[in-house]
Amino acid sequence: MNSSLVGNQSGRPFCLLAISYLETINFCLLEVVIIVFLMVLIISGNIIVIFVFHCAPLLNHHTTSYFIQTMAYADLLVGVSCLVPSLSLLHYPIVLSESLVCQIFGYVVSVLKSVSMASLACISIDRYIAITKPLTYNTLVTPWRLRICILFIWLYSCLVFLPSFHWGKPGYHGDVFQWCANSWNTDPYFTLFIVVMLYAPAAFIVCFTYFNIFRICQQHTKEINERRVRFSSQDGEAGEAQPCPDKRYAMVLFRITSVFYILWLPYIIYFLLESSNVYSNRVASFLTTWLAISNSFCNCVIYSLSNSVFQKGLKRLSGAICASCARQRVAKDSSTSRSKRSSNGCHV
Repeated sequence: MNSSLVGNQSGRPFCLLAISYLETINFCLLEVVIIVFLMVLIISGNIIVIFVFHCAPLLNHHTTSYFIQTMAYADLLVGVSCLVPSLSLLHYPIVLSESLVCQIFGYVVSVLKSVSMASLACISIDRYIAITKPLTYNTLVTPWRLRICILFIWLYSCLVFLPSFHWGKPGYHGDVFQWCANSWNTDPYFTLFIVVMLYAPAAFIVCFTYFNIFRICQQHTKEINERRVRFSSQDGEAGEAQPCPDKRYAMVLFRITSVFYILWLPYIIYFLLESSNVYSNRVASFLTTWLAISNSFCNCVIYSLSNSVFQKGLKRLSGAICASCARQRVAKDSSTSRSKRSSNGCHV
């Protein structure tokens, strides 16, 4: 990447956060702890989300569930792919060359995070259509069209990062591999290409749709409250302010989108500065990259804490697991009691 990123010195392993190196264990301790911790959180959290969606039919009534599940599967694969750099930092022997592993890892993680970003943009478009055209929504947004849209998201994400094998580092790297740090440079033209084809359109769509969604919801809330005040004054009863019914669900999705871009912003800024040769630092590269990857766990946390239907599905899933464990315990106890009775009968 740059001359400031040094490789092995005096036989020491390549560590981005040099303060974490311990000679007694001979591997990059802090990097491994961060990556493995995120890997466990991302995999476990998104597996729970996927199971809840399959166990709670009410969640599938919303068309956005298609995109939420797409994000969950993409984030789950991000967690699985984190196994590769953790093995590298532990100096586990890899069959392929480090340069090829570095390029494949960077490409795969970039594609998966692009799927998440595009899914968030599609969710905002879906909610915008639902609020602006409620009467024709069911005819415009059909399951078949949603599946085509999801397929297009995956194909587009795969194609937009394909030039990274020739142009340089894609949107995610982290320089965990030494070859990434010393030999794989960022190209300013490729950075501009990614910004124009992915970052900027997705951010513009999200800002435009959610701005109009909350504006329309505010207008609807004002109209509903005026009607309630008018009718309540005629009946002699005080009317209570009622929020827009679509605003609550939009707020859940807005929180997910806001956290996504908040965690991404440090990396996007660093990515632009690095590719333009303005600033580069191996610690900043590592921390901003894995801060952005941590968003793969934040999605499921926000959704589980904000959506009441999801919480009911989670309780249902945990209840089913507890009931299954209780049945197994009862069956085990009954089998042990039968074996005790049979053994007592033999001695009589």
